[in-house]
Amino acid sequence: MRNLLPFFTRIPVKGDFERVKNELWALPLLAPLTSALATLVLYLKLPLSNVLALLSLYLTIGLLHLDGLADWADGVMVKGDRERKIKAMKDLNTGIAGIFAVVMVLFLQVYSLPFLPFYALYLAELNSKFAMLFALATKKPLGRGLGAYFMEGMNGRQLAIGTVLYLLLLLPIVYIEPLSLASLLGLLAGAYVVHLSLENFSGLNGDCIGAVAEITRAGALLGMAVVWQVI
Repeated sequence: MRNLLPFFTRIPVKGDFERVKNELWALPLLAPLTSALATLVLYLKLPLSNVLALLSLYLTIGLLHLDGLADWADGVMVKGDRERKIKAMKDLNTGIAGIFAVVMVLFLQVYSLPFLPFYALYLAELNSKFAMLFALATKKPLGRGLGAYFMEGMNGRQLAIGTVLYLLLLLPIVYIEPLSLASLLGLLAGAYVVHLSLENFSGLNGDCIGAVAEITRAGALLGMAVVWQVI
């Protein structure tokens, strides 16, 4: 798992890039680490804890996935054929669709947190990391970037181990609080991002994987907030 940290977080450790694609099964194990500081902020109930928690999260994971979300949204929203959409996604300039997507994802997360228990961000991160694993398992690379490199190492064994780890990390929380199952709504959102990516680009690259991570986390928090308030 140590080799994943430099590429999926800002935690200052060294990793072997050549081994990353063979350790993708450990992505769910990153969730307790990436959400630790944010969860502590929420547990302590600090002033503006929802804002501080989200800042703490991005301090830990960085802004790479948010950048990918912006590029992905620009590509999906532009009118035209597949080539034009891919060109828009790879454009260095962020368009209005990308800005809107980032603002909405941040807003939904900040807005949802005050309605949820302190461990909600951990659940959202767990689903986010598992959704990334699921997206890589599609084995539908777009281009020859990092996304394609990681997909080269994905196989049924990695997905199976990752799924078992995901369930082991999820089920104890669900046993204590059954409403935590609402976090699975985030996976549906992530699966829809994968569907849109395949529909618009005929494959997935690093930007698509980043969009899956961000939208899954926001969807999990929003889904839990709605269920918690209704029930």
